[in-house]
Amino acid sequence: MTSYPRRALVASPTAPAQAARAELADTWDWCALEEADMVVALGGDGFMLQTLHTLLERRRAIVPVFGMNLGTVGFLMNEWRRHDLDGRIERARAFQVTPLTATATGVDGRVHTLPAINEVSLLRETRQTAKVEVTINDRIVMDELSCDGVLVATPAGSTAYNLSAHGPILPLGSQMLALTPISAFRPRRWRGAILPDRTRVSLRVLDAGKRPVSAVADQREVRDVARVDIAMDRARELTLLFDPEHALDDRIAMEQFVA
Repeated sequence: MTSYPRRALVASPTAPAQAARAELADTWDWCALEEADMVVALGGDGFMLQTLHTLLERRRAIVPVFGMNLGTVGFLMNEWRRHDLDGRIERARAFQVTPLTATATGVDGRVHTLPAINEVSLLRETRQTAKVEVTINDRIVMDELSCDGVLVATPAGSTAYNLSAHGPILPLGSQMLALTPISAFRPRRWRGAILPDRTRVSLRVLDAGKRPVSAVADQREVRDVARVDIAMDRARELTLLFDPEHALDDRIAMEQFVA
């Protein structure tokens, strides 16, 4: 069991999350996010991703996050309960999540560095089908993928957009990445690939002027990209805390049996 003497409380701007924040205001001597040993986050999965990205942008050590669902899906969250919050945090199981880093080079030559916890997606911007060259560890494995888009997902993100695009569910400790096409036209039968998480994936946009493509890392978008290089960022590992009976690895595994 771990004690966290300095805790920060953050909440999404929605009415349920703000009401819950008011309920918890007097349960602990909360501190600012910049001073915290751990964070309690109130909201949905979108707000959890926002909180984790805020931590990734900090210069000091990244701290654990215990989320409680007051949003829509809440896959990355625990159940909302005010009762016994101290005990729940002390009993919580910790799960490490390694983010991706996408280096996106625009058609204009500008370079953008984007962290992603769930996935990095390339998406066509117009009615024109995107055409993408796929390179794995400096080896071209697909000269031309014609598609609406293509994404690289982590195990934590494999049940999100990746699953909607008919990509595989990856167990949390699998040390794998999913490379998944979005509405592939050619090669029509290609359904993607499962890659070791040390793989470097490069996606080069073909004919970017006629067929513009955007890159999206979780919630952040860069438009008109020419190339995106994607790899795991092991220097900035995140920690999520879960009630033992609602742990993240079990949730991901059970998604394989959802009809």
